[in-house]
Amino acid sequence: MEKEKVVLAFSGGLDTSYCVKYLSEECGYDVYTAIANTGGFSANELKRIEQRALALGAVKHATLDITQEYYEKSIKYMVMGNVLRNGTYPISVSSERIFQAIAIINYAKQIGAQYVAHGSTSAGNDQVRFDLTFQILAPNIKIITPTRDMNLTREYEINYLKQHGYEADFKKMEYSINKGLWGTSVGGKETLHSDQTLPEEAYPTQMTATADRRITLSFEKGEIAAINGKHYTDKVAAIQDLEQIVAPYAIGRDMHIGDTIIGIKGRVGFEAGAPLLIIAAHKMLEKHTLTKWQQYWKDQLGTWYGMFMHEAQYLEPVMRDIEAFLLSSQENVTGDVIIDLKPYRYILVGVNSDFDLMKTDFGEYGEISKGWTADDVKGFTKILGNQMKIYHNIQVKNGKQL
Repeated sequence: MEKEKVVLAFSGGLDTSYCVKYLSEECGYDVYTAIANTGGFSANELKRIEQRALALGAVKHATLDITQEYYEKSIKYMVMGNVLRNGTYPISVSSERIFQAIAIINYAKQIGAQYVAHGSTSAGNDQVRFDLTFQILAPNIKIITPTRDMNLTREYEINYLKQHGYEADFKKMEYSINKGLWGTSVGGKETLHSDQTLPEEAYPTQMTATADRRITLSFEKGEIAAINGKHYTDKVAAIQDLEQIVAPYAIGRDMHIGDTIIGIKGRVGFEAGAPLLIIAAHKMLEKHTLTKWQQYWKDQLGTWYGMFMHEAQYLEPVMRDIEAFLLSSQENVTGDVIIDLKPYRYILVGVNSDFDLMKTDFGEYGEISKGWTADDVKGFTKILGNQMKIYHNIQVKNGKQL
């Protein structure tokens, strides 16, 4: 009898390694593994992941490269919206999971699988991101989640794999590392406790650059266009090259503490040097090139966009509406941003832009006015204060002290 097919979203980590063994040996499925690469893996790493999947018992392994799609449909807008969850985290994993789920479910439909599986636990956000996307795009394909359903610990999964003859660097598997174009998240025993932080060695990139360095990032209509004068038509390549420059300074490390979709507080470490530098530079350029109200409403919609992306609402049509606003707002966000790199930190030096609103014939802040007179300001200030004067006048008439 022909076995039923299950497509497993496979990262090569502990949870999904366990799932391959369990689904093939305990449940009797033909397991088709697939990794949706969002730009975090080299060709050699992807090859090792494929070899691991097949060694664990997968019938076939597929590598789905969705890096360009991920940039065009997500990262671009997160830069335009200066999206940092809780002012800290560039929602690296949060955003890429949606596009990985879309790619995985499309592959499952393509090969005629009856089931789709993922290795998410019952205590995190990813289970919702995968399940919700699968349900919307393929309601007839059933979802299997062994790690979640059996409430397994990492220790249990390691012992299971050892008992079934699978050899690996289980010490390394003590940390859950998710790599993508927009950053790398790191989870481990320290992130489970409010009073601990990740050790230096837990981060994928170590600090090796010690000499100060000045770089220039150029933007065209809100998108990164050049690094130190080198122009890029491929924005993915620009982000990857910038990460190579920034990562040795250990810039972009932090611990994100936030509210999960399921209502509990969550904690995860991350390194995202290029994303944090791009967002910081972009935001500074916007301060020079956007009006006050453009900035205000962008802040509101950017926050909503990031929240919806984080909480698996990418397929909600309002996201396309927000994206249209963000695109429109970037018409004048063009110019260069100068940045100094130092170990563990950076300094935004300044900008050069033809659209810089400081370059005006109306005056120089704190120095001299050219577009109005002293009497104009006196009259303006008098009218501006009318509403408050009226209010406080009424308070005094009614016996209240100012």
